[in-house]
Amino acid sequence: MAIDFVVKDVIHRIVVKFIHAFLPDAKKPYNLRAVYQPELDIHGIASKAAVYNMQTSPKVIEEGLTAGMELMFYLAADGYKLKTPLFNLRIRVPGEYDGSETHLPHGVYPEARLQVAAPFRRYLKNKVGLLFSGFAHELGIISEALDVASGLHEEAATIGNLLTIHGYGLKIDCNEEYQDMVGLFFDPVEDSPQAGCPHMGPVKAEIIAVNEPRTLKLIVPAGLQPEKTYSLRLVTQSSLNHSSTLLKTPRELRSDFNLTAQHN
Repeated sequence: MAIDFVVKDVIHRIVVKFIHAFLPDAKKPYNLRAVYQPELDIHGIASKAAVYNMQTSPKVIEEGLTAGMELMFYLAADGYKLKTPLFNLRIRVPGEYDGSETHLPHGVYPEARLQVAAPFRRYLKNKVGLLFSGFAHELGIISEALDVASGLHEEAATIGNLLTIHGYGLKIDCNEEYQDMVGLFFDPVEDSPQAGCPHMGPVKAEIIAVNEPRTLKLIVPAGLQPEKTYSLRLVTQSSLNHSSTLLKTPRELRSDFNLTAQHN
């Protein structure tokens, strides 16, 4: 089953909204954020076949995608460099060596490098337009999280190591009345298979080294369970426009991505 980006003469439209700039070195006050459609797994992707006039049945597409992804999983792990219309995938071995080594240093593992393929980049350039839909009226935003130990974005949280969060309106502050409910919390994901395990309540980050409106740097708490999935929830009484000013009641932010806890 081949994917042919030439078949459909379609101009796509992605709705975007202005959000407050979230990187500390931003030169302009706003970024653009796509208004995302619901997240799709392989079954969900296959179910959309009729919408895009694909003639192959959804069942065949789902079986093909599942088998193809599994095969690429093993081929990449065996050292093949993979080239597809959507992405290119290869294995990279990090670190510096003097040539006498017989094994990798402790804590160093092969990494996967994924790059958007040239045909898809051209397709996005030529076929995708944006619909500007005003401002996103939010009480702040958790935009991205970098797990410093693994280098992964919006994917992992290494227990006992540094997690850097960028966003807008992040500064954590409160008066004495709300001290127990304010902070950065790791909430277990409800629809994950692990969520039914006992003692799976929210876990608060106790050590926050940097606490600024656009940046939080914190130690991933030891109370997380490895291989469990969590979302981020921030509760603060600080004002969006004046971070040193306290609101009457706390506001709450939630990440639109999940992190999997892991050991170093």
